[in-house]
Amino acid sequence: MSDTTNDAVEQGIAAELETDSSPGEPEVSFSERYSDILSKVNATLDKVDWSQMGRIGKATGVIVAVIVAQILIKGVLDTINLLPVVPGLLELLGLVVVGQWSWHNLTTSEKRGAVVDKVQNLRKEYLG
Repeated sequence: MSDTTNDAVEQGIAAELETDSSPGEPEVSFSERYSDILSKVNATLDKVDWSQMGRIGKATGVIVAVIVAQILIKGVLDTINLLPVVPGLLELLGLVVVGQWSWHNLTTSEKRGAVVDKVQNLRKEYLG
């Protein structure tokens, strides 16, 4: 039974091969196919209006730069977190900086009013 099945499969493959390549056609080499595809790509790219691509290119460049920067920052922070003492020291440094800023800017009512005025001016400037 397997001989009959194998013969049928071989005949089907042979028939497919015969229909794919006709006897009058020469075989097309890889370099000819490659040059044909490359010429089609170049023709398509010639149709593009490249004057409009400046805006899109800049936006794409900014997005790519932000993604790369985020990956680098994440790598640095992950490396810092692997060190046993550094994350605790950075938290302590943050508390010291916030405490020092609060002491200089929030101890008297005049300083607190100046901070509120500064925040309101920034809000008006950026939000309108």
